[in-house]
This record gives sequence, C-alpha cells and structure tokens, in this order.
Amino acid sequence: MKQPLLLWLTCLALTGCASADTAHAYTPQHGDILFQSLPHMPVIDAIEGSTRSPYSHCGIVVKRDGAWRVLEAIGPVKLTRLELWIAQGRGGAFAVTRLKPPFQPKVDAMITAAEKFMGLPYDIQYEMDDRKIYCSELIYKGFKEATGQELGKIVKLGDLDWKPHAEVVRAIAGDPPPLEREMITPRDLAQAEQLMEVLPLGKHDVE
Repeated sequence: MKQPLLLWLTCLALTGCASADTAHAYTPQHGDILFQSLPHMPVIDAIEGSTRSPYSHCGIVVKRDGAWRVLEAIGPVKLTRLELWIAQGRGGAFAVTRLKPPFQPKVDAMITAAEKFMGLPYDIQYEMDDRKIYCSELIYKGFKEATGQELGKIVKLGDLDWKPHAEVVRAIAGDPPPLEREMITPRDLAQAEQLMEVLPLGKHDVE
C-alpha cells in the first residue's frame, strides 16, 4: 500500500508535466487557499478522476520570515516556499481562492489551528481522524476550529466516481473498499461557499 505514495512523492521531483498558459499576475495574500494538479500517477489520477476535478492538492498561503510559504500536508505537514509549491504542480499551474470578507478576521486563527498538525505524516487512507492528515483535511480542520463552521462538503467514498479507479482504491483502502468512509476532497473544499475564486487554474506570475 505504500508503493503508490512513494511513486507519487518521487514524481513530485520530476518535470515533464502538462503545461498551462500564463494567465494573470498573482499577488499573494496571507490565508489564500491554493489548489493544483500534481504530476500524473495512479493515486493522483484516482483523486482527480473520482472527484471529476483537476484538483489533487491544496495548501494555505502564509508569510514567514519575510517569505511567502504554503502550509501543506504532503509527506509530513510542513511549510514550503511558495515558488517550490507552485513548481510541484503540473506545468506550474495553480488556482487561487480566498476567504470572503466576513471570514478574513479568522485567517490567523485558521492558520494557527492548522499549524497544530505540523510534522504529522500524510494520510494515504484519507480518514478524518487526527493521527495522520491529508491536504484538504488540514485546511478543513483549521477553518472549523477557527470558525466553528465546515468549509466545503464532507462526502463518502461511495459518493465519488471511484469504480474506474477500483484497483487503486482497493490497494490503498482494502477490499472491499470502505464506501462509508467520510472525507473532504480538494474539489469539495474548493466549492465551499465561504471561498471566492481569485484566479482560475493556470500558470500565473507571482508578484
């Protein structure tokens, strides 16, 4: 079950992914939530295919020591320099969302709550407990602790279009697949009513 994750993490260091046309300039803002498509491999294709979305990873923009970084769960929960985070996506493409104005005062509390998970390993099982953590779960839990609200819609594995990816799902989660397992996918996080889109998925220049 560890092999798909190891292949994925290896792929993150490689180039040769699909490119995207340059769109608008991006001026980072503390608390922005970014989404991207990671390099193709079975696990990533299963995430994107089962959710019918190009999003397979996400993170929160924070400013630390004068530099823009992204708080993400990929391997361990960690802070990654923004330029490196962008480079790990297919073609350097990413999408930008931002909490709507009524929720902006909660940005610092959301980030503080999410940082409590620093160092925890990646959850390849995509469970909602706190032993391990995955990307959209990190953001969801940070926002919920800060606001008391859910960010996006929790779905069950069985609600997703998982059957075309059944082999990967079974390799990760077991057979029979746990169709009642609840999760927050990058797609369902991106569709949260508390978020507004700043830039669509594309290759953007960072100012």
